[in-house]
Amino acid sequence: MAGAAFTILCLGIVTWLPALAAVGFALHRWRTDGDTRCFTGVFTGWRTYWRPLLPHSILMTIAVLIAISNLSFLAAHSGPLVVTLFMIHIGLLAAAVTYHLALAVAAGRKPSDSAADWRRSAFRLAFTSVPRGTAILGAAITAPVFSLVVPAGPLLLGTTVPVLVGLLVADRA
Repeated sequence: MAGAAFTILCLGIVTWLPALAAVGFALHRWRTDGDTRCFTGVFTGWRTYWRPLLPHSILMTIAVLIAISNLSFLAAHSGPLVVTLFMIHIGLLAAAVTYHLALAVAAGRKPSDSAADWRRSAFRLAFTSVPRGTAILGAAITAPVFSLVVPAGPLLLGTTVPVLVGLLVADRA
């Protein structure tokens, strides 16, 4: 249900990061307090996160569009420099996915902290341990693929499973 609420909130295109943090909020409450209202919990969390995270979300949306444009240009060319630049872009996108999932987990776990505290916690969660970062990135890549067998699976499970993995990893950190 949290994935359905995330999909609704992402209809605004640039609202994906506050919606992702709200998913982290709802899933954290579900795991720790037993709150089964995940759908409405995402909307409850949205009120907390949209204002501090929306500017970051807008900038990252623009950066991703530029990276996709660069990747499409680089894919049409060949040569060793082009392959190097292509792989650098892929690595930056992978790092961005890992960081933003960790940001959603950090914000969801401590909604009363400031955005700067969320960013510091997210950086520590995503990049100070190879197993933690790999688990989060691996979940982000595999969850949409494995949920293809369910109708609308990637929309519903593609974000919630990586956030749940991030919450589990953060609890063990």
